[in-house]
Amino acid sequence: MANPEDMYRCQTVNCGYMYDPDRGDRKGKIPKGTKFQDLPDTWRCPVCGATTKMFECMAPDADKK
Repeated sequence: MANPEDMYRCQTVNCGYMYDPDRGDRKGKIPKGTKFQDLPDTWRCPVCGATTKMFECMAPDADKK
């Protein structure tokens, strides 16, 4: 499991869906504890289909994918 300081949430600018690493994405078969930067390139927002490039991370100096 990731360090707590790496477990920041990221929100899509399209629909407002928030990816929470504590929850993962059951629909996308992403297990709990998966950091945003570790999501596969094929992962999409389960609501609007946005890629990870359309997300803003809610942590200071967080590297976006």
